[in-house]
Amino acid sequence: TNNKTREPRPDDGLDDCGGAFTMGAIGGGVFQSVKGFRNAPVGVRHRLRGSANAVRVRAPQIGGSFAVWGGLFSTIDCGLVRLRGKEDPWNSITSGAMTGAILAARSGPLAMVGSAMMGGILLALIEGFGILLTRYTAQQFQNLIKLQRNRLHNNTNSVFEDYNTFLFFFAKI
Repeated sequence: TNNKTREPRPDDGLDDCGGAFTMGAIGGGVFQSVKGFRNAPVGVRHRLRGSANAVRVRAPQIGGSFAVWGGLFSTIDCGLVRLRGKEDPWNSITSGAMTGAILAARSGPLAMVGSAMMGGILLALIEGFGILLTRYTAQQFQNLIKLQRNRLHNNTNSVFEDYNTFLFFFAKI
């Protein structure tokens, strides 16, 4: 499907929320297992128990934080697509900034502005990197097509040259 013309669907927010929870829980689990292992008392049994306990306590919390961020981001992005009638990088950048601001609302206006800037900048970097990567791969693909065309053209010419040499050789006989 073409992402530029798709209709925004509110249930995508639930999918994004679940994906963000999973990503946060797995990433948080890995991070917390290392942290729990390092902070536990000496001894393999104590360290493994500390690692497992840290994962059990903190990984769901981290996953929940990611889920809230992902769900709110997706909801705002869907609303902007519906409001503006098009899907472009500005929606993601604005969604990141608004998500950061909303999640920092309890900390006051200054924190909201700082979080909005961080969210917008982070999403701008992600979108910019995605655009650059897309252009770079497209350029590489075009270069590959040109190279294949040149090889095909050169191989076709060499086949004709070999055939003409073959005919010329037998014409002399």
